[in-house]
Amino acid sequence: MNVYDFDGTIFPTDCSIDFFIWCMRRHPKLCFTFAPKVVKNLIKRKLGKMPEYLMQREFFCYLTLIDDFDEQIERYWDKNEKKIAPWYLKQKRSDDLIISASPDCIIGPIANRLGVNFMATEFNRKYGVFVHNLMYAQEKAQYMIDHGFPKIDNFYSDSLADTPIALCAEKAFLVSNKASTVTEWPELDEETLKKVHEKVDTGWTVHLEE
Repeated sequence: MNVYDFDGTIFPTDCSIDFFIWCMRRHPKLCFTFAPKVVKNLIKRKLGKMPEYLMQREFFCYLTLIDDFDEQIERYWDKNEKKIAPWYLKQKRSDDLIISASPDCIIGPIANRLGVNFMATEFNRKYGVFVHNLMYAQEKAQYMIDHGFPKIDNFYSDSLADTPIALCAEKAFLVSNKASTVTEWPELDEETLKKVHEKVDTGWTVHLEE
C-alpha cells in the first residue's frame, strides 16, 4: 500500500485555505464576519498565544457558515481537480491511501473522484468541532497503528513533520516545489531530528526548502 499526504504533496496548495478563499468570493459576507477573526488568530498563533489545534478548530468553523456547502465543494473540485500532480496520476493505484490534516468533508470528495481510500481530520460541520484529534504529524502514524493498517510500501509528504509515519514505511519520499518534485526522504542527523521534534511540538510544518 502506498500512502500520500495531500496538501503540498499531490495537490500544490492547501485545499482548506483555498476553499475558504473560494467561499469568501461566493459569500462576501465572510470577508467581514469571519476573515478578521482568522487574521487575529494567526497573529496570536505566531506570538505563541494560541495552540495550533485551537487555531485550526476556530478556522474550520467557517465550514459551518456555508449553507450550500455540498454544492460549493463539488464546484471547487470541478475546477481544481486538474491540479492533482501528474506524477501521482501516473502511478495511482486503487489501494492508495490519502492521509490529511484537512477536514474529511473537503478531502472526501476528491478522494472519491480519484477512486482511492482516505483518512482525514473528522470535523462535524453542524457543531463546528473536531470529532477526533487533528490528523497531523505523529497523529497519522498513531492512527494507522491503532487501526491495524497493513504495511506501508511507499510514503510521500511535503513535510518533515511527517517523519513519524515516514519511519513506518519501507521507503519514503519528500515532495517539494508545489507538488512537482519528488526526492528520497533525507537522512536525518541529530540536528535535523531535533528540528523535526521542535516543529512537530509547535505545530508548524517543516518543508524541504527550510
